[in-house]
Amino acid sequence: MSRRSILQLALAAACALPVTAFAQADYPSKPIKLISPFPAGGTSDVMARMLSEELGRQLKQPVLVENVGGAGGVIGTDRALKMPADGYTLIQTGVGQNAVAHGINSKVPYHSNNDFIHLTQVHSGPNVLVAHPTAPFNTFQEFLAYGRANPGKLNYGYTPAASGHMAMELLKQTASTCTGPRKENCKPLFMVGIPYRGGGPMMTDLLGGQIPVMFINQDVALQHVKAGKLKALAVSSLQRNPLYPDVPTIHEAGFPGFSALSWSGISVAKGTPKPIVDKLEAALVAAMNSPAIRQRMESQGFVVPQQGSAAYSKFVADELDRWVRVIKVAGIKEE
Repeated sequence: MSRRSILQLALAAACALPVTAFAQADYPSKPIKLISPFPAGGTSDVMARMLSEELGRQLKQPVLVENVGGAGGVIGTDRALKMPADGYTLIQTGVGQNAVAHGINSKVPYHSNNDFIHLTQVHSGPNVLVAHPTAPFNTFQEFLAYGRANPGKLNYGYTPAASGHMAMELLKQTASTCTGPRKENCKPLFMVGIPYRGGGPMMTDLLGGQIPVMFINQDVALQHVKAGKLKALAVSSLQRNPLYPDVPTIHEAGFPGFSALSWSGISVAKGTPKPIVDKLEAALVAAMNSPAIRQRMESQGFVVPQQGSAAYSKFVADELDRWVRVIKVAGIKEE
């Protein structure tokens, strides 16, 4: 075969390659969108914007955050999944829309295990059980004793489907489980939940004494605890939080394995080409391991979780199973 024929064959083969192959090799060649399915200003939005800056430096392209709120994160997540699976739309996934929603909403238009490629977890933070200073208990054990001795008389605030709501449901179920030989002496923890549309109004009523107790994200509670406007009774992570060193975990307070966390991560739609997925995962892990991000997160009491797609995929699946089970036992229905 002549040299000219070989060159012609090589050129024909190159022309036959899909355009997408060249696009993958050149990725990213334009700005990337990160859809945060919550309004601006909350913890999820703060995490998305913090990460977008460092991720943009890693990929050498701007990463632009777009807030698409509604239905506890379901609307924005669904919209992101309907965009082309080309790596130019990243999805902020989290406990509400990727775990809790499947237990509460029978019409969630996606499945968290099947319709995503989970790239890495971004943050993990405990909820803190906080009480108004006038509440008739000062420790977690006193809170349990009061609640059990006064069934139905203790109110708590919650935002439906939020991580604090789930933490309280898990606590009620866990604390009401009777074990040991003298089950007849076991009293359930029966309290009355007061629903709120958001954490802001709920915090206002707690600070004002209209409700005595609730679970809330540790970063939101911190300033009020430090100011003496609230008392922290327990944290919902397995380990004590460095910003609440004297506050026990529920795990160590007599309920081994208790964990109820607020968390988020970054995912893309299933079908995104593997070379792009691999590049995104590597860039995200590098961004999360940067000293700037670690220092900023840890200063606010967040834990930098294990990084990478394998760890995050397993974590999402475990959280989905956990909260669907808790919601089923609690009998929580769509509102």
